[in-house]
Amino acid sequence: MTEDLFADVPADQQPDRQQADAGGKGRTGAVMPAPPDPALMALAARLPRHLYLGTSTWSYPGWKGMVWAGDHSESTLSRKGLAAYSRHPLLRAAGIDRGFYAPIPLADYLSYGAQVPSDFRFVVKAPASVCDAWLRASNGAGRLPNAAFLDVAIAVRDFIEPATAGLGAKCGPLLFQLSPLGAMAADAGAFLARLDAFLSALPPLDPQRNPHACYTVELRDAALLTPRFIKLLKARGVRFGCGVRERMPPVARQASAQALLDEGAPGPLVLRWLLREGYGYEQAELAFQPFDKLRAPDDETVQAAAELVAATLRNEQPAYVIVSNNAEGCAPLTLARLAQAIAQRL
Repeated sequence: MTEDLFADVPADQQPDRQQADAGGKGRTGAVMPAPPDPALMALAARLPRHLYLGTSTWSYPGWKGMVWAGDHSESTLSRKGLAAYSRHPLLRAAGIDRGFYAPIPLADYLSYGAQVPSDFRFVVKAPASVCDAWLRASNGAGRLPNAAFLDVAIAVRDFIEPATAGLGAKCGPLLFQLSPLGAMAADAGAFLARLDAFLSALPPLDPQRNPHACYTVELRDAALLTPRFIKLLKARGVRFGCGVRERMPPVARQASAQALLDEGAPGPLVLRWLLREGYGYEQAELAFQPFDKLRAPDDETVQAAAELVAATLRNEQPAYVIVSNNAEGCAPLTLARLAQAIAQRL
């Protein structure tokens, strides 16, 4: 007798069996989820519901058998893969990164929200038009100062309003990932004054429409990660984005910044593990494709991140953890390792 791969999945969530048997492509071209892994389902059951694990985007064909059933192009997964992604036992969040390169229309946010369950959360990046101090040449070098840097009106029009209106209660952290500031970082006082003016002018988030949303700032200049910066965020009710990648200190040092922010009044954790230590972005992309296995495991970061997440969860605060394929080679497998380490601590 053949084991039923979908026996442990509620009937209203079971994929159409004809579609699943057809290699995951179905008659309508839908992307079907990979058969549930009992070990991952058991692990997910051990984790608190206010832990939101996810990946930076969801359009990787190399996740076949882990997240998707069948072969699909990046384009298909980008447009149709989110619903299947959200059926993975551990994946209850996703990073929407494409907005960094160009504003996302309201209709697209509405579509994203419609594809996932009610307890799913999105971590949404603001556009570079307001997060990058420089207009950059094709090689990434800062060419001219960006007059729209930290412009509140553009942030509201192109980012905050469409994201919050489209995602509603599924909107999590609204992330301002500040690009490397170059010469501007040398005058920390002037930069922090400009950042303070920006944050103080942001519109309050509506707790009825977006009960889980929060403003978050992530740096790319380690020299600016100071008590003064953290105290500024705390004064404005803004969260610190712990970004694990080149240019920034390891998780342990950033955990100290998080602890200072939470002193006396704990809040959500926003942690994004984007690059393996010792790798640049292009180097990791070339080395780790097609992102179907762990190629450079980093046990030290897994353990440090798990410690930080567990501390947040013990304070009964939500933890949003977004992992890139460039962390270890395959984001879903890294998240499984991280989830196990978190469960052990709890």
